Amino acid sequence: MRPDAIPHASPAALPGYATTGRIDELRATEYRHLDTDGQVYLDYAGSGVAAQTQVRAHHDRLLAGLYSNPHSENPTSAAASSLVESARRAVLDFFRADPAEYAVVFTPNASGACRLVGEAYDFGRAAPLVLTWDNHNSVNGIREFARSAHASVRYVPLSGPELRVAESDLVAALDAGRGSLSRRWGRPGRRGLFAYPAQSNFSGVQHPLGWVELAHQRGYDVLLDAAAFAPTNRLDLSVVRPDFVCLSWYKLFGYPTGVGALLARRTALARLRRPWFAGGTIRAVSVQGDWHRPMDDESAFEDGTLNFLSIPDVEVGLRWLDSIGVDLVHSRVGLLTEWLLERLATLRHDTGGPLVQVYGPTTGAGRGGTVTFNLRHPDGTLVDERLVAREAAAAGFSLRTGCFCNPGAGEGAFGISRWSTRQRLLAGVDTIDQYLMALRLPTGGAVRVSFGLASTATDAERFVAFAQSTYLNRGAGAETPLPPRLRC
Repeated sequence: MRPDAIPHASPAALPGYATTGRIDELRATEYRHLDTDGQVYLDYAGSGVAAQTQVRAHHDRLLAGLYSNPHSENPTSAAASSLVESARRAVLDFFRADPAEYAVVFTPNASGACRLVGEAYDFGRAAPLVLTWDNHNSVNGIREFARSAHASVRYVPLSGPELRVAESDLVAALDAGRGSLSRRWGRPGRRGLFAYPAQSNFSGVQHPLGWVELAHQRGYDVLLDAAAFAPTNRLDLSVVRPDFVCLSWYKLFGYPTGVGALLARRTALARLRRPWFAGGTIRAVSVQGDWHRPMDDESAFEDGTLNFLSIPDVEVGLRWLDSIGVDLVHSRVGLLTEWLLERLATLRHDTGGPLVQVYGPTTGAGRGGTVTFNLRHPDGTLVDERLVAREAAAAGFSLRTGCFCNPGAGEGAFGISRWSTRQRLLAGVDTIDQYLMALRLPTGGAVRVSFGLASTATDAERFVAFAQSTYLNRGAGAETPLPPRLRC
């Protein structure tokens, strides 16, 4: 803890908080709907929130003009196409990406961006897939494409209570078998794919962006999942040059939903080979001749009609976030996160046992604004996360509980061994609760609080007060029945 930090004081009293005061001003104006009915929003890792300016811009644009399917040459189609292309340029500008080097492919979300890469990548026996344990399931799913192409899939484990990846383990996974496989299968120039999150959506751990170049030096393309990182951190593609970047715009600024993006280096995009085609992705096609010619640019990856009424809102959101300043948001989120971690660490039952067990870094160093934890009873047993979800909702808190679509980070946090997850252990297991019993886990997940663009000191203080008043010195006791877990 910094010597000048006072954990029991308001985060607003922390040095540097006053310099982020513009966010408090915006909260009272552009984001005042966040305070309706005394609610507290703490799920920015799930979704950002929209400013009133963004909503008005969408409304005004639709009423001021007429737009239609861009796959035409009429005036309304041209108007829509112009706005879509303007949004592409805005994306490249925001991430400081050279348009000669990077292309923007609009997708339904970050998951759709990951799928585009996975289904079209040239995996094979000499072109493996390497992933860190703490990838989101949308990245984990790429392994199914790799395995269908007989490529090896290698995971890099998390180590220690901070749930980080040791760079030595990463290097070992990248280097494993590369020379022998290339020689054996006669493709010495073939590449592999390394996929990792810039920031874990489970633990908040921020992995080094320098790993992009480290993997490039070993002959890999790199897919960087920036969905959790980009909302509160600057990603400069003139400095760091991953081959593929996956994004969901609602994570950055709340609106629009249903629109994401794949930012891809043009050289890497040209190496992808799609297993199918759709309307809008081809230059020409013949039914009788049984051939098709794909488009030569990013439109070859944009299936069907784009969401042309919402894509312009991406540019609005980017301009809005730029006007506030990503660095300002980063500073505010960092202050609140560090204060929360310090404050949670002070909460102890009368027995002396901690109220909170944090998974991942317990300081603000090398992490983002996502804090995942479980609450403990005085006897040390865990409070069921379903109970926390119910009671937090009743108290007006929007937070996340469960396992957050990140099984590797959960396995690392709960110390689940590879042996215990083998298939034979799952015989006769039909439900998630049976699965947890087979693994001998005390609960089915955790609680996640995450800060973002419009977060304030009051949000953090109110959550700590809720946790303290509701769970401190509260015994396990008989609790009301909880619904079965449906997924993990």
